[in-house]
Amino acid sequence: MKEQGVKEKRSSASPRVRGWCPGAWRPMATGDGLLVRVRPPLGRLTRARMLSLCEAAETWGNGLIEQTRRANLQLRGVSEAGWPELMAFLVEHGLAAPDAEGERRPALLLAPDWREGDATHEAARLLERRLADWPALPDKWGLALDAGPAPVLRDVPADLRLERSREGGLLVRADGREWGTPVADVEAAVELMTRLAHWFVDAGGLAAGRMRRLTAPLPGWAAADTEPAAAPQASDAASGLTPGPHPAGRVVGLPFGRATAASLRAAMCDEAITGVRVTPWRRLLLEGEGANSNMKDGAPDDGLIHDARDPRLAMDACPGAPFCAQASVATHGLAQSLAERRSEGPGESAAGRLHVSGCAKGCARSGPAEVCLTGRDGRYDLILGGRADDTPVATGLGESDAIEYWETRDALRL
Repeated sequence: MKEQGVKEKRSSASPRVRGWCPGAWRPMATGDGLLVRVRPPLGRLTRARMLSLCEAAETWGNGLIEQTRRANLQLRGVSEAGWPELMAFLVEHGLAAPDAEGERRPALLLAPDWREGDATHEAARLLERRLADWPALPDKWGLALDAGPAPVLRDVPADLRLERSREGGLLVRADGREWGTPVADVEAAVELMTRLAHWFVDAGGLAAGRMRRLTAPLPGWAAADTEPAAAPQASDAASGLTPGPHPAGRVVGLPFGRATAASLRAAMCDEAITGVRVTPWRRLLLEGEGANSNMKDGAPDDGLIHDARDPRLAMDACPGAPFCAQASVATHGLAQSLAERRSEGPGESAAGRLHVSGCAKGCARSGPAEVCLTGRDGRYDLILGGRADDTPVATGLGESDAIEYWETRDALRL
């Protein structure tokens, strides 16, 4: 291992940053074919649509379904020749917009615990009707609708946020600003978001790309003078989305954000399951009384995560090689090996987070992790307390080196 001590960004060749996210109408070429991303309307798919997505993954993809940090689902391994047939299928089954224009509108990310008619749900319904009149915005633009008692989407990328104030009222907060603008009701919130989207464009936001990178001061009619409600320490735990029973059904985890279509179909086998909500935490909320029917004899061996103590819940790993053309190392095999050696549960206060990244982009986790292993030139860099693109403390590690470090580190904790 080569030791390094300078705390700065690495000077090695950086991976290619495309500046846009794939969709259904705009798939992205990767190491295993086209990547086709599906946006579940309001973050939810009915049981029928989820089963249709499983069929699509097996018919036109490689049989895998992945869950993204923005609560989307994606198919891998789609061929260019098969993509037109796939798109016709997705549109027919309500899994894609009928045209590319509908997909270019800002994504709506809802706090997964929304209820019919509450502020989060109502804002989403109003925005669905208004977004067609919004200006053209950068591809990665999105809105976080997070109007529950406490915000749970603070760590999820978004440009405008609907949240609660510390006093309990509604506010709209531009990403990158600590405080927000109070509004009287949901209609006023949607109107303010619409005005801010137009202001963003007029203020030079297209060049900045994202709201947090726009340095222009907010207009007087959107003064950020109201403190938002405090976020809990662990947003996914705060919303009750740990694997296991849930008031609305059952929560299951996807190991490193991926599962086979066969596994997901098996989880949806009971017709009493009404739908599935997609979260930004690589967990799915299966709705309905039937969600717990296959748990009578213990957790099934279906490739999903059913135990809240599973160490993989505190680990992030991108698809890696050969799935991603920019990754120089495989990720899931190493992440699984490290999970099997983990001595404590998934809580941040136990062993902390582990991030295994195929390259320095850090697609699986943009924030720092206690331990990060980043692929470079077919080997791994070791980064402590940083992101995938931070300066490593050791370079040129093989898988056995990484495993040895992990086992030594865990032994020192005992």
